[in-house]
Amino acid sequence: MSRRREKTEDITDFNSLLRKQGYSLAGRHSAVKTCLWLRRSMQDEGACYKNTFYGIESHRCLQMTPTLMCNQRCLHCWRPTEIDVATPVEWDSPVEIVGSCIESQRKLISGFGGSAPKERWLEGNEPRHVAVSLSGEPTLFPYLPELIDEFTNQGFTTFVVSNGTNPKMMERINPSQLYMSLDAPDRETYEKVCGPRSADLWERIGRSLEVLKEKNTRTVIRITLIKDVNMFDPEGYAELIRKAEPDYIEVKAYMHLGFSRKRLPREAMPSHDEVLEFSDRLAALLGYRIADDVEISRVVLLSKDGTVSHLA
Repeated sequence: MSRRREKTEDITDFNSLLRKQGYSLAGRHSAVKTCLWLRRSMQDEGACYKNTFYGIESHRCLQMTPTLMCNQRCLHCWRPTEIDVATPVEWDSPVEIVGSCIESQRKLISGFGGSAPKERWLEGNEPRHVAVSLSGEPTLFPYLPELIDEFTNQGFTTFVVSNGTNPKMMERINPSQLYMSLDAPDRETYEKVCGPRSADLWERIGRSLEVLKEKNTRTVIRITLIKDVNMFDPEGYAELIRKAEPDYIEVKAYMHLGFSRKRLPREAMPSHDEVLEFSDRLAALLGYRIADDVEISRVVLLSKDGTVSHLA
């Protein structure tokens, strides 16, 4: 079998796997997926912690990625990181991506038309918040600034979640809220947890922390705690976070979902009380305060003054 044919079959198998996981492919390289909280919100049965923290309407939130490529293989990632995703021969334009993603979202929620309250279903068909955080590393998409601008021009609140390994792109983007994941207090733990695909990514993360400090947009450091793996040394995390001086810090528990279940045991999930305890220690070191927490999602929000303002 030729290498080209093998590569084509790998891509086909990967796309089939994504569809089984509930992804909707949008265009040539983007994807959309509805989350549990969108489905609950559509039925008026609760909302995501982003609603509690930032005022985001879960049933109007579009969760997407402009690329499934990633330069890390994180233990806690819910996607099959063991499968490489090739760089597209040609990139879709931001206009095409936004249109394809909205269309995919509408198809994914079409089944709620007969069961959800009509007003919420109609609102869901007109998403107003986009979380560029589904899978893959969004800063690897070369037209990410233009994509954010296109969503903004269409009236969206924009959240971007990055692993911080592309500081030059971090400098260029200005979403409504810019997240950076920080899942290790030191290089050794980073290499164990995040499986970097090149040797210089830890240094790039350090540079991105410095970039965050200079941003005019709202910034968030997100820490995903994995019990017995990276849930230690709050002093190390604090030292790194001081470089960024983010507006907010989200401390979340690892959740035993998707393909991460093949890499980590269920016991790797810390309890909400354990997340709160770690957050307390981190806040004290940084001079931040706990602004809010959502027990069902095992997430704690820290801010400099103990308050948070809604974006929407």
